[in-house]
Amino acid sequence: MGVYTKTGDKGQTSLYTGQRVDKDSIRVETYGTIDEMNSALGMARAFCENKEVKQLILALQRDIPNFMADLASVGARPMINEYHIKDMEKEMDRIENEVGALGCFLIPGNTKGGAMLDLARTIARRAERQMLRLAKEEEVAEVDRLYINRLSDYCFMLMRLEEKDVPPVE
Repeated sequence: MGVYTKTGDKGQTSLYTGQRVDKDSIRVETYGTIDEMNSALGMARAFCENKEVKQLILALQRDIPNFMADLASVGARPMINEYHIKDMEKEMDRIENEVGALGCFLIPGNTKGGAMLDLARTIARRAERQMLRLAKEEEVAEVDRLYINRLSDYCFMLMRLEEKDVPPVE
């Protein structure tokens, strides 16, 4: 099978579970936004200097295809589960203990990696808004709704870890 299949030439695509949908459907828009966020995470990983942050981003990126598959599926059991969420929460708690409580608003851009993580965070927030619109029309697994909410928080905490030794903008 080549890169192009010509099956989408008339504006439709196949979901992971086989259904054909319009390419501009809210479902496709939602998992497409997750794909965009994953690209921002890849840029963040390329720019980050903290090796631990790079490893945590890569581990997260390994879960994103399963999350996208959940969103590209109708009537299938989610691949993301409560353990993915618990792992993120545990990691966020650990990072917060390391970097301390936040005492002010942060201005993105202290480092290239941190700026990219903040971009990934905002893309995740957009995906969450899209997912909420989708959930008003179609079934979306609760675990996926929780996962996207934690994902944006996790990007924020990864940004803080990446920038922990960089003085904030005054």
